[in-house]
Amino acid sequence: MQHLNDVKGKVIVPGLYGRFVHGDTMTLSFVDIEPGAQLPEHSHPHEQITFIMEGELEMVIGGEKMLLTPGMVHVIPGNVPHSAYARTAVKVLDAFSPVREDYRV
Repeated sequence: MQHLNDVKGKVIVPGLYGRFVHGDTMTLSFVDIEPGAQLPEHSHPHEQITFIMEGELEMVIGGEKMLLTPGMVHVIPGNVPHSAYARTAVKVLDAFSPVREDYRV
């Protein structure tokens, strides 16, 4: 057991800072995003579920542009290209399966 504040994090890309908790088969990612920060288009084999806790995040997922606001959730299948732009400061909770080994700190 640990407090989230004690979880060491890392910069994902400039303007996106994540803290990661790994289980045997999944990763939880708590991400703080600065206003105006961009996550370039990318894909990965992991299924991703994104939950917006605070702020407004524009995403393009599989070529479809959408605005995610607090309380919204979106499932991103593995290998689907996606990108993001923070309209405001944003707090996101992402769940990934399988484990994101590249996010181990």
